[in-house]
Amino acid sequence: MTPLQIYFPLAVAFFMAGLLAVVLVGAATLLGPRHPSPVKSSVFECGSDPVGSAHERFGVKFYMIALLFIVFDVEAVFVYPWAVLLKDLGWPGYVAMALFAFTLVVGLAYVWKKGALEMESD
Repeated sequence: MTPLQIYFPLAVAFFMAGLLAVVLVGAATLLGPRHPSPVKSSVFECGSDPVGSAHERFGVKFYMIALLFIVFDVEAVFVYPWAVLLKDLGWPGYVAMALFAFTLVVGLAYVWKKGALEMESD
């Protein structure tokens, strides 16, 4: 058996997945109904008519809050496996997580001091 023969089933699976995708998109294009109307072509947003410009600018604070949410959400992803394996990791694992948490707390304190967590209502 050559080294490349072990990859043949994987190649077949990728080929079949690609073929299935092409067949399904092609069938939907050929067989799908096409009845355009002004109602179907109109802009639809959450069940109500859109108001204002679509090019409205958001403040930087909106993005800062979103970014901070992602950072602390990812922190929770790292803390869970650490908590599960805490007994196996011992003191080195505890110290490593303490340094990780300390870094995040320092970052949170900095962001809080800068006022990035305060939202002003317009």
